[in-house]
Amino acid sequence: MAEGGPERNRQHSNNLQGLLRLAVEAGSVGDTAPEHHPMPEERRQWLQDALSDVFHGQSDEVKQLKDCLQILNETPGDDAGEEERRWNALDMVADLCENLDNARDFCKLSGMRVVVDSFLECADAGLRWRTAHLIGTCSQNNPFVQEHVLQLGTMPKLLEMLNNDNSDLVRIKTLFAVSCLVREQEAGLREFIHHDGFSVLMRAMQSRVEKLKVKAAFLLQNLLISSPEHKGEGSCTDAVPHKLNIPNVLCSMGMVQQLVALLQTEHDPFHEHVLGALCSLVTDFPRGVKQCQEPELGLEDILNERSRMLKDQEEFQEELEFCEQLLRACFSQPDESGMDR
Repeated sequence: MAEGGPERNRQHSNNLQGLLRLAVEAGSVGDTAPEHHPMPEERRQWLQDALSDVFHGQSDEVKQLKDCLQILNETPGDDAGEEERRWNALDMVADLCENLDNARDFCKLSGMRVVVDSFLECADAGLRWRTAHLIGTCSQNNPFVQEHVLQLGTMPKLLEMLNNDNSDLVRIKTLFAVSCLVREQEAGLREFIHHDGFSVLMRAMQSRVEKLKVKAAFLLQNLLISSPEHKGEGSCTDAVPHKLNIPNVLCSMGMVQQLVALLQTEHDPFHEHVLGALCSLVTDFPRGVKQCQEPELGLEDILNERSRMLKDQEEFQEELEFCEQLLRACFSQPDESGMDR
């Protein structure tokens, strides 16, 4: 790049995005080695200022976390505004902890222990749902935080809340937290199974809260899709073995029968995820197919009737595809050539 050319004069915004753009430009060269020129003073100053802002911003966010923790650590009193201050502090921490580094720092500051011990099971629903939301936000795609949260004994508390809390919003946020602790996290999934989490998930799917039903069914479907390698025929009834076997766990607890029972209720958009879970249970898993074929379930008739109902409804095409996939997997009869028909 010739010194003084238009690229030299480009003005970058004084932030991390500008740093990234600079790095991309620096790497956008041909096969030949680039020429090296002294960095112009204007760009050198911009780079120093940008780096300073980045590191200052990070330290400033840690200070904000500490300030919020100071509020959350206050001894409860009679101040009318105390509850709202704690709500605001939890909201602020959740916002800051969308950054993975901040989430780790919050745990290292013992913040996660504070909120789990003080607020997760407290009397105020506003604090409970905000704490559950914060656990999910910090844990999502963050193995360090996931392990830290599990070590605090949080899973059984979350499952108890998901099962029995009298606030719908608390239950929804709790399911979010559970989801962030078990998806792509084998230690979390083991704890979930150990504490009968799939039974809790089924009861959530049977609830009157539409959003909770949909999210519970979606999580079940996701766990089955993400664990195709665990479809062996080994037993998994008491202690969780070295290799998790989710389909066998579900078949052993009668999940197929319970999912089919859900399909017999009035048609609901969440049935798409119920059917998706059933499809995952029968894919390359003969035990699941056999249970779906039990005559007393009447699943074939349910699927045929549902297919006719959905045939011309474009918004339910994915659900229709699940119906057709289940019919092929469980009820198609091979013709003389050995092909399904």
